[in-house]
Amino acid sequence: MLKTISTKVPAMAGRYVGSVGDIANRTLVTSQALRDKHECQVLIVGGGSGGCALAAKLSSKLGKKKVTVVEPAEEHYYQPMFTLIGGGMKRLEQSYKPMAEVLPKNINWIKSSAVEFDPKNNSVKTAHGTNIKYDMLLLATGLQLNYDKIPGLIEALSIPNGKVCSNYSPKYVDRTYACLQNIQEGNAIFTFPASPVKCPGAPQKIVYIAEHYFRKLNKRDKIKITYNTSLPVIFGVKHYADALWKVVKKRNINVNLRRNLIEVRPRDDIAVFQDLDKPEQIFEEKYAMLHVTPPMSAPTVLAQCKELVNDTGFVDVDKTTLQHLKYKNVFAIGDCSASPNSKTAASAAAQSPVVYRNMIAAIKGKELKSSYDGYASCPLVTGYSSCILAEFDYDLKPLETFPIAQNKERYSMFFLKKALMPTLYWKLMMNGYWNGPALMRNALSLLKFGKK
Repeated sequence: MLKTISTKVPAMAGRYVGSVGDIANRTLVTSQALRDKHECQVLIVGGGSGGCALAAKLSSKLGKKKVTVVEPAEEHYYQPMFTLIGGGMKRLEQSYKPMAEVLPKNINWIKSSAVEFDPKNNSVKTAHGTNIKYDMLLLATGLQLNYDKIPGLIEALSIPNGKVCSNYSPKYVDRTYACLQNIQEGNAIFTFPASPVKCPGAPQKIVYIAEHYFRKLNKRDKIKITYNTSLPVIFGVKHYADALWKVVKKRNINVNLRRNLIEVRPRDDIAVFQDLDKPEQIFEEKYAMLHVTPPMSAPTVLAQCKELVNDTGFVDVDKTTLQHLKYKNVFAIGDCSASPNSKTAASAAAQSPVVYRNMIAAIKGKELKSSYDGYASCPLVTGYSSCILAEFDYDLKPLETFPIAQNKERYSMFFLKKALMPTLYWKLMMNGYWNGPALMRNALSLLKFGKK
């Protein structure tokens, strides 16, 4: 992604120390791009999950230096791990690798931000003034975190050993576990904003982890847990929502639907909420701990290019081919796309073979035949040893991989989330080999059918 973290929330400083040869090679590419106009066959804007996966696939197919990636970050984060970091199950340093190691070695990496898109002239301008001409463009910019949209929130997050935390940024994620440790009594409040979010299940995963943590430390009876969500449902897929309602009832977690955080008053430990169905109703809630999921949007620079985006600021693509509706040499993958799927890393994985095949077809002037079904996956961690693995499609119908009931809390799904998925991500997806679980699902389905 161009900015997995908003420009308003600075990314962590780079820590990469690579070989002399690798650094020299990367620096040469970057400095040369800064001096001259740059031309490429395929330009990928963004080095997140989708951008890196497609960089690997396309560069392997097209050959050396045919693909250029524009990405300013020094580090690539496996963001699905942030939930586990917030619960003290993983450490921040386990969640990232140097971008230079993650990007393929046979691409051109321009270490800068895109600041202007000109699809009419097939060009993108970077923050360093480089004009990049492309034959084919892939937008993989991800979402922008808008912490500043909630008055008082950044101030609250800047207080040392404070009571406000957020799992969504590497800058703040360590505060969450500190808050779990520090709170002894009072209100623990968790939020879901009135905006698109990446991994829509993540705002409530930390609710269940926190509740389990408080029970383990014998302080649960002194802490009231409330989940305030802007949504009209606890989860968008009824098959899993029904199971989650049972979880919150059993564990005495309060859930308020259509309630949106609009202000934080850190000096008074007050969170201000609005009823989205009755906007005149404002609620002030005292907190001893407040976990905030920030409002999110497409990156500002992308949303400003009205030629590329729809009214909501997301790239205007066909939801099956992921090709732009107007510019046939433009595609999108992941969170910046206007396709109406849940925004998760699993979605990007499932989109990657579709985008790859269709981009290659477009390059060859052939018909686009590969289709994306809206597959998304959300491992709903419900504690330190349990997880509900939600998998579904565009129609919000279950599209499950395993021949077991996945709407139940299971240790096996927790082990998959904690131990197996990070390895799958780094070793397979980032190298262009993981296309989601469709093949596994089909194989298990045939096996199950054969036993009948």
